[in-house]
Amino acid sequence: MARALGLVLGYAADRALGDPRRGHPVAAFGTTAARLERLTYADRRRNGVVHVGILVIGVVAGGVVAERSRRARSLARRPGVLGQGRSVVAVAAAAWAVLGGHSLEREARAVRDLLAAADLPAARLRLTHLVCRDTAELTESEVARAVVESVAENTADAVVAPLLWGAVAGLPGLLGYRAVNTLDAMIGHHNARYERFGWAAARLDDIVNLPAARLAGLAVLAVRPARAADAWHAWRRDAHRHPSPNAGVIEAAFAGSLGIRLGGTNRYHGSRIEHRAAMGDGRPAETGDIDVAVRLARRVDRTALAVVVLALIAGGRR
Repeated sequence: MARALGLVLGYAADRALGDPRRGHPVAAFGTTAARLERLTYADRRRNGVVHVGILVIGVVAGGVVAERSRRARSLARRPGVLGQGRSVVAVAAAAWAVLGGHSLEREARAVRDLLAAADLPAARLRLTHLVCRDTAELTESEVARAVVESVAENTADAVVAPLLWGAVAGLPGLLGYRAVNTLDAMIGHHNARYERFGWAAARLDDIVNLPAARLAGLAVLAVRPARAADAWHAWRRDAHRHPSPNAGVIEAAFAGSLGIRLGGTNRYHGSRIEHRAAMGDGRPAETGDIDVAVRLARRVDRTALAVVVLALIAGGRR
């Protein structure tokens, strides 16, 4: 019950306040990871495994110690659920720092506003807050597609996955998941420096996101039942053709549910080009689809929160 309440409060804080403006723990972790990379880096997978292992195990171990000590102090003063106040606060604070739904929605709508104002150059520039691809020559439709794809993928990565791992493992699950996801964002790239060193980060991120992507996909089917058949068809037919085993699931489900087509050619800085398979059977994405995607993402977030909270309550009763 304490874990469930902490996740609900953390989700509410993210929706109301967004990310902490100062002293963000994810930023502090990123700084630590960058400093450690100076010592561990070599163009070998083995070094990447060591780098990821040190950071992730350290974060998870710290979360375990913090959770147990807080729970012990709380229950020593007042036994029962009411005595777990420190644990509730710790989980809520970690969830607030780890969840990214508010920031994702803010950035998506900022790009939407610029497109609606016919300021394509500014929209391309703002899009770089959401995606790593080269945005300099994207058309309006391509910008809209990139936003919808980012909203879909990050709904699973930045909201559903933290909620799921927070439910499974509490404070260590929240912190450990964000450590893995942050390392993937930092070094899990296909380029000359990180192709081998970042391999472990990218593969571990794929593994921890497997259940969340599928929960998010099922939530898409549930919250828009009138389009569930189209979303399911796109998921089954197209998801496996995406380079990511997880992004393909949620992007295909969003494409089918929204009645649009995602995927296509993406250019990345450094002259790398990816030709991604089409997701869905509909028309190309348009500016107006961004708002619909944001509303769908919010409903998926709430559905995932309800699922994990009900699962925790049921498990606590057993």
